[in-house]
Amino acid sequence: MKPGILVAGGIAVALLAGLPLAAQPPAPVWKWDYPRIAATVDQVRAGRDLTPTSWPGGGRVAVALSFDMDAETGFLRSGSLTAQPLSRGEYGPRVGVPRILGMLEKHRVPATFFIPAVSGQLHPEAVDAILKSPLKHEIGVHGWVHERLTDLSPAEERDLTRRAFDFWTKRLGRKPAGIRTPSWDFTSETLSIIRELGFLYDSSLMGDDRPYEILAQGKPTGLIELPVEWILDDFTYYSYDRPSSAYHRMSDSDVFEIYRGEFDKAYEEGTLFLLTMHPFVTGHRSRLAALERLVVHMRSKRGVWFATHEQVARAAIR
Repeated sequence: MKPGILVAGGIAVALLAGLPLAAQPPAPVWKWDYPRIAATVDQVRAGRDLTPTSWPGGGRVAVALSFDMDAETGFLRSGSLTAQPLSRGEYGPRVGVPRILGMLEKHRVPATFFIPAVSGQLHPEAVDAILKSPLKHEIGVHGWVHERLTDLSPAEERDLTRRAFDFWTKRLGRKPAGIRTPSWDFTSETLSIIRELGFLYDSSLMGDDRPYEILAQGKPTGLIELPVEWILDDFTYYSYDRPSSAYHRMSDSDVFEIYRGEFDKAYEEGTLFLLTMHPFVTGHRSRLAALERLVVHMRSKRGVWFATHEQVARAAIR
């Protein structure tokens, strides 16, 4: 088509710009009809609250600490292939994990480690240390190489998730109970993949503070969600982006106060306190000291049940 010929809507824009039809941008959401909006929202939603009347041992609140041992994979998937950024990732399993494991053992706190399969292969000694702990820490699936799910085709997402699942099944000697998708991404295919693989729970969504059942097109799935939140993620407060020289560094005391405020309210409500951390972030000395201060605070309360994510999920479905 030559410029000057009128065609209705976005097709004209695409053709006049010399773009194939497949490349034209989707219509903005304010041009959608309500059924299309509702269908999009209803793909994956929060269902019934699964908080039990009381947690095991008569616990008032469940505390689920998690550590995403991304190691080098977060930098690899972003194209940061030189030694400096990769060494930041290496710090996590090399220094952060042993330091974290020592603190957890000191205070008798089990935790869950979500680990990309490639990170597990690059750092078998860190995986061994986690598995050998007398606290019986959990390891969950966290993608193959911390891939961006939204950049993948459905076939690629299914293949990489299956490969990660198979790797951890062999490494652990049993099927992993849970998954946390890389970067908490969720595509239109993610839920069906998780269900096909038979996971007990997911920990990637943000529909509540409490454990809940995931709905698909309004129907219960039986899959448990242990929700995450950016204000309960250490990277939010300690992130550093070298290309833009952006360093969003809060004081350790300020981070502690946010975490404590979230825990205290969860304790009051009798629900769940779930914290997401990274060994290459919280594994540094001053930051681990702030986390230990939080653990001591939580230990000072009666009825606090420290558990892995799998233990929380199983308690939620009793």
